[in-house]
Amino acid sequence: MMAHAARKQLVYTEKDRCRVCYTCVRECPVKAIRIINGQAEVINERCIGCGNCVRVCSQGAKDFIRTTGVVWSILASHRPRVALVAPSFPAEFQEIDAPTLVGMIRRLGFDQVVEVGFGADLVAREYERMMNEGRHGPSISSDCPAIVFYVEHYYPHLVPALAPIASPVVAMARVMRQRLGPDCATVFIGPCISKKVESDELDEVITFTELRQMFLDGGIRSEGTTASAFDPPHAGKGAIFPVSRGLLNTLKRDEDEKENGIIVAEGRVQFREAIREFDSGLLGDMHLQLLCCEGCIMGPGTSAGGKRFARRMKVKEYVQSKLDHESSLHWEQEMEAASGVDLSQEFFPRDRRLAQPGDDPIQEVLASMGKQGPSDHLNCGACGYDTCREHAVAIAQGLAENEMCLPYAIEKLHRSIGELHISNEKLASAREALRQSEKLAHMGQLSAGIAHELNNPLGVITMYANILLDETAAENPVRQDIQLIADQTDRCRKIVGGLLNFARKNQVNREETNVVVFARQSLDSVVIPSNIQSLIENQMKDEMVWIDRDQMMQVMTNLLKNAIEAMPEGGMLRISLSEEGDQVGICVEDSGSGIPDEYMDKIFTPFFTTKGPGKGTGLGLPIIYGIVKMHSGKINVESNDDPAAGSTGTRFSIILPRTNGTNL
Repeated sequence: MMAHAARKQLVYTEKDRCRVCYTCVRECPVKAIRIINGQAEVINERCIGCGNCVRVCSQGAKDFIRTTGVVWSILASHRPRVALVAPSFPAEFQEIDAPTLVGMIRRLGFDQVVEVGFGADLVAREYERMMNEGRHGPSISSDCPAIVFYVEHYYPHLVPALAPIASPVVAMARVMRQRLGPDCATVFIGPCISKKVESDELDEVITFTELRQMFLDGGIRSEGTTASAFDPPHAGKGAIFPVSRGLLNTLKRDEDEKENGIIVAEGRVQFREAIREFDSGLLGDMHLQLLCCEGCIMGPGTSAGGKRFARRMKVKEYVQSKLDHESSLHWEQEMEAASGVDLSQEFFPRDRRLAQPGDDPIQEVLASMGKQGPSDHLNCGACGYDTCREHAVAIAQGLAENEMCLPYAIEKLHRSIGELHISNEKLASAREALRQSEKLAHMGQLSAGIAHELNNPLGVITMYANILLDETAAENPVRQDIQLIADQTDRCRKIVGGLLNFARKNQVNREETNVVVFARQSLDSVVIPSNIQSLIENQMKDEMVWIDRDQMMQVMTNLLKNAIEAMPEGGMLRISLSEEGDQVGICVEDSGSGIPDEYMDKIFTPFFTTKGPGKGTGLGLPIIYGIVKMHSGKINVESNDDPAAGSTGTRFSIILPRTNGTNL
């Protein structure tokens, strides 16, 4: 009776070791791996126990259940304890000769150590009878439990085609119970993981790697171990069973597939293809001998790093030595004595297939990964699936994720990097604006304090200078000096007024304004030379905004004059109007000489100017900054003065809230 459905999970994932390489997905012949949040999870009910994922995972993230603890308990019992050793043992224990290995197994506490190769002899003879007598149609060999599970789970309609013959290890367990009684405890030792869940007729199963661990735990080494022979019955040619075409050799059939009626296939790709063709009727009356691994000598329960052909050679050398030294007559007698053992086996369909999604969900998944048509299907296999469509089907079935697609993940990464770059630029700009704002705020406070302190003495000087002018005759030479005092004092008052405008302590009186009309009026308020073209670009649907018209006209006039002065040889003057949500954008852009980088953080500083002596006070841009600030807006500047870096020019961008009509 098969015990697979009753077992706990056979293969599992060590999540902290999983590096999301999808190798396990690629190697799993039944896609029993589900990817959830980037973690590979084995789906127990879909797993056939082939162990491919364990074998190929370089990080050791896939492992199988260890049952050495159960075996130690069996060895501590008073039942007759029998070790059933798989015929592939010479391939695993190349450093230990067979008699020494048997002796080491006995030291663990086993009463008898026998070869499963004898069970292979019995099974091979039963296959021969079945084929010669024609009592079963085209069949699929049932000696590999992973193959049996594959048929039961994914080709349940082919279960009747499974040869109704027990596997060699089950046959050997029945032989030993016939000899020692039904109470004997049988432990299979071999290279296979799926054997752990093959049959309830075995008390327990451990792999060769688990046996090595038991030797370590028990302090058992080859040195000091007394050599011992296998207990009877001894294997004949069945010992060659674990290598490729082993069944053919055991059956003594010619290896010409057309003559012997048998097709041999091994490995995750070939065995599936063979079953597909068998199911489609392409193989006629041929029988299938299938192994899920590339021969049992390469099973997942063997030590890593072994070379396939070297392992084959070791098994063949051992079998040849047995045949050269052991009596064929004695073997025939043993085979006759076991002829009464029941070698039949029943199998049952256990359909584990998932429902196939329709074409529409598949196309939606493909489109979500940027695969709009067949030309976008790279079929690179990086996701673990052979084609993009298979991957999309797995996503629709809940087995996979979009991010498993490497081209999609790379494209998504590029987009993320681009978005992150833009965010970093915006953050750097915001930080610079904040730093500049803090600097100007401190300077504004200082300017306001100075302006208020200077206004009083300047008012007194202006008053008395004007009184003196009124009292001084026109022909008096002193009058000219007094007039100079009055003029310079008035100039000082204007400078102080500029400082107050920069500090912006006065009130903003907003009124609803059509910003497009306002922009045209600002252009009309300045003299534009004939060699300069002017343009207004309007991208606004709602053109109304609440601003202080007079103050904002001062802003526009200053910016337009600066732009014109930056283009003595002519150029383009552009006003761009835009909107985004509750904000309005006004940009003044010129194609002039640009502002050098070293001046960019100083342009809003009072009294800083790049103009020649007597051509500017350095208060124009600071006043603009103050007015925009009082409108709860922001002003940014971009400029390029290097022709090698692209078109030169400067762009002032003002962002204002649309606001309401309340005076602030």
